[in-house]
Amino acid sequence: MTNVLAYAFETYTGKLGLLLLFSISFVIALLIPIFATLPTFTAIGGIFVRSASIFVNLGAIGAAVIIASTLFSLLFLSFAIVSINVIVKHSRTHLRVRHEVMDGLEKYTGRVFIVLLFYTAIVMAANILSYGTGASGAVTAVVGLLFTPLFFYAAPSIVIDESGIWHSMKASAMFFFKRFDYFLLWLAISIVVISVFDVVFITASGTLVSRYAMLVFDSLFILPFLVVLQSQMYMKRFALLKR
Repeated sequence: MTNVLAYAFETYTGKLGLLLLFSISFVIALLIPIFATLPTFTAIGGIFVRSASIFVNLGAIGAAVIIASTLFSLLFLSFAIVSINVIVKHSRTHLRVRHEVMDGLEKYTGRVFIVLLFYTAIVMAANILSYGTGASGAVTAVVGLLFTPLFFYAAPSIVIDESGIWHSMKASAMFFFKRFDYFLLWLAISIVVISVFDVVFITASGTLVSRYAMLVFDSLFILPFLVVLQSQMYMKRFALLKR
């Protein structure tokens, strides 16, 4: 685990300029719902949609806005995730970033977009279908966790292994259960880092301003590191790269 963290920090600090450039896509992806006419709210550096509003006066225009904003957000997220995984792949295999970006970026982004769209559809379906039970929040969380193994390492598999969509999900599940400790480490780091900076921003700027300041900071600095860490963990599948 120590090596994984070391490689993640090395890649993050050594490629910070490129990571910041590609992380602009994270900012755009998270800002889209704010500027769309959606019932959204911000918390701990993320944008959330109040799904209960779907059942209250949702017309064709509102539905179209929700669908369009979701698709564009996922597209920008996919581009950022793929770009960062390309950087990690370069840092460990010493392939040329320019060659990788020119030849594979569009293909990888399309595949990751479909994977993210599939996962989003599953979670949204669980939330909407369980709304009448009064426990939609719990049901959505459980469904999201149950499908996490299939999707957690799918993006790294698509970029690093050049896998297809279904093979990447299979590879993701296999590595997820094989090194479940990596996922727990990633989750613990995510919770601690996001929580600490959220408290810092709230203390420094107040609740209202901190929501948006944390959103931008999270998009530019925290999310890229978490993607780098996730990708470095997946790279541990390869025996020659374990050191």
